[in-house]
Amino acid sequence: MGSITKKYICKACDHVYDPAVGDPDSNIPPGTLFKDIPEDWVCPVCGILKKDFVLYMGE
Repeated sequence: MGSITKKYICKACDHVYDPAVGDPDSNIPPGTLFKDIPEDWVCPVCGILKKDFVLYMGE
């Protein structure tokens, strides 16, 4: 699995960060790898910190 397809999931609300989509509401463009998101980024759904996301093993 290439790193562009690695998704990460929020441990609090199950929101999945998909690098193919990015996070438009936070000005994170599509194609942005999770590791390249600023450390102060938070879940757009519940506000949990980036450090509290884990690798998503679904799909």
